[in-house]
Amino acid sequence: MTVELLVVGAGPTGLSIALQAHHHGARVRVVERRPETFRPSSALILHPRTLEVLRPPGVTDALLELANTAPRVDLHLDTHVTATALTDLALPDTAFAHLSLIRQTDVEAVLTRALEGRGVPVGRGTELLAAEDRGKSARAVLRSSHGVETLRCPFVVGCDGPDSVVRNCAGVGWRGRPYAEEVVLANPEANGMPPGAGAQVFAGRQGLLLFLFPLGEQATWRLLATRASAGDTRGSVGQPGAVVPEAELQRLLSDAGTDARIERLAWSARVPLRCGIARRFRRGRLFVAGDAAHNYSPATGQGMNAGIQDAVNLGWKLAFAASGPANGPTSGFDADVLLDSYDGERRAAAYRRLLLTHTSFWAEASTGRLPSWLRAVAAPWAAPVVPALLGRRRLVAEAVRLISQLRVHYRRSALSVEGTPPLRGAPRPGDRLPDAAVSTGGPPEELHGLLARPGVHPLLQRDALPPADALAADRVTVLRLSNSPGRGWVAVRPDGHVGFRCGAADPAGLAGWLSLIGAAPSPPVRP
Repeated sequence: MTVELLVVGAGPTGLSIALQAHHHGARVRVVERRPETFRPSSALILHPRTLEVLRPPGVTDALLELANTAPRVDLHLDTHVTATALTDLALPDTAFAHLSLIRQTDVEAVLTRALEGRGVPVGRGTELLAAEDRGKSARAVLRSSHGVETLRCPFVVGCDGPDSVVRNCAGVGWRGRPYAEEVVLANPEANGMPPGAGAQVFAGRQGLLLFLFPLGEQATWRLLATRASAGDTRGSVGQPGAVVPEAELQRLLSDAGTDARIERLAWSARVPLRCGIARRFRRGRLFVAGDAAHNYSPATGQGMNAGIQDAVNLGWKLAFAASGPANGPTSGFDADVLLDSYDGERRAAAYRRLLLTHTSFWAEASTGRLPSWLRAVAAPWAAPVVPALLGRRRLVAEAVRLISQLRVHYRRSALSVEGTPPLRGAPRPGDRLPDAAVSTGGPPEELHGLLARPGVHPLLQRDALPPADALAADRVTVLRLSNSPGRGWVAVRPDGHVGFRCGAADPAGLAGWLSLIGAAPSPPVRP
């Protein structure tokens, strides 16, 4: 089979890129150095925006079947315990108004099954030895039990973690630094926990912050704690390293102020941390995404979610660039403009996310005197007002909207185009398109559900003139929203962001934008 895209790494990022690219017609191959399918999960949460972007490839329902979508959290501040539920949030513009607790290994299993069902198996036990940009194509050298092979294809994407071989082969530099703190992970069985308890968060003595999630693998609980780095540099950044003795884990539980006692320890590891970002996400035909492109602290649960959102941004662009316009060469299409937009859009988002996670990690985990004092002394002192704050649904929802990246936009992207005249009162080019109840002539439907198919979706307001017949082709589906008064158009990208809008019929503007992204224009308007 001819391969148009080689994906290196079968974590959530690599699997999502492969799924998104295949969803838009690309011929994909996925390789993974690890021969085994199971590894302990380091990520445990999916955000609303991540569930949104995985909806079009058809995997969100399978993920939700394995997730806890109504997580309960008990926050322990000294002797005060505040219970809250992170579900039914005040987020009316998404179908997923909740946080979802799910193990990374389950996410990988769902994505792997989806790819295999589409005829794209994961080539495990296959290691990338070298990758090279050859101008009009890429060259990769792979080694497996079958020997060494050389593969030439249009694109190679490195989703191969913090020590990315693809990034190193591309000669892409790194800007960042290690943290003075490390994460401790463990899967224990513990007594002294209330039956059926939800997640437990302890702000303990000396400013220690410790989490217990009822999502363990090979045991009931997943323990996560931060502490000053023990100085052992074994293991890769962000990856489980040396074992943590049971006595150390028990001491962490005691210092956090819990009476829980470890009965059995299934697994434990230290995880060294760093924050940083690659100096570029693309060099010619070589790309990096996920942990190969950016590293964060675990604060606010960004790692897996950021990688999947990278994937959905990049996957359709690679598919469009690999095949070119569906109706043959189109004047104005420059694949480099389309592909460069990945770096411009996602690296800017990564910088903003880095600021968010670094600030949050300082507050929740830094071993410095001020943040330790805030957690150990100020937080318990303020504990009586916490229930009132958590009871304000809008305040909690806005915090979730921020950490979930629902506010990410690409307004400065070359792919964000305002037509003539501009359309007022609608999302700006580059903005995420909110979900809403709409009608296309029948009963109301979820807008995001209507967009859950491959390609680009121009949305016409009720009284808008239709695009010219010359714009009809395969990659675009035009929808008329009969409950949206006006004469404007909004064109939605495959990743759910607005690419083009205009306040009245602008066929030339829409055709130019479709040419810009390499999309062929669409079939007749849906009645």
